[in-house]
Amino acid sequence: MSLPLAIIAQGGGFVRSRAGETGCPGNDGICLNWILDHLDRYQTPFIEHVYISVVPVAIGFAIALSLGLLAHRLRWLITPLTGLTSALYTVPSIAAFLLLLPVTGRGNDTAIVALTAYTLVIIFRNVITGLAGVPKDSIDAARGMGLTSRQLLFGVELPLALPEILAGLRIAAATTVGLAAFAYLAGAGGLGRNIDSNITFKGNVLVCGVLLTLLAAALDLTVLTFQRFVTPWRRAASS
Repeated sequence: MSLPLAIIAQGGGFVRSRAGETGCPGNDGICLNWILDHLDRYQTPFIEHVYISVVPVAIGFAIALSLGLLAHRLRWLITPLTGLTSALYTVPSIAAFLLLLPVTGRGNDTAIVALTAYTLVIIFRNVITGLAGVPKDSIDAARGMGLTSRQLLFGVELPLALPEILAGLRIAAATTVGLAAFAYLAGAGGLGRNIDSNITFKGNVLVCGVLLTLLAAALDLTVLTFQRFVTPWRRAASS
């Protein structure tokens, strides 16, 4: 005789999902078979999480880099821009999502706007620090060769500052992946909704945590690989 679709065995805490098939042990257990059988339920949330993580980082990098280059030229802008981006970063993520809801509505737009704001201070500071740390000898040599201010910025200062700038991008990417887990509060997608819907189930939390870690590591490795590609002189120097 077939068993019901969901029978909780008294005392054992085991779930029978189909006739004769034992599922994951209770809410306190971690069942590898259950995880492998249900990985497909995390596919769409993971793709959504990639989207709401990568898009804000890309937009934030473009904005922060532009602001950093502008502030490097007009030094008086460094203090107010640093203060502005720092103020945006101090707003709690959950509060930022809720404050934006009346303006941008529920969905990914709210998440992207808020997460983009959080990336600005990290990347902006690294842009300023990287450009300020370019050796004076290199700048003097470039000027002695007759380079214009624009050629000096894009041909000497910016390339030499790239390691510091991309270090900020790596930090921003890892931070955004974590903050994006709260984006479901604003009606956005992502893995945060999966965690909240079944947070007492250790297997579910474990899968979401591993996916978040893998995403952060993948973004970090991507930026690091790009850095090695665009700064070949550093590899030559180390070898």
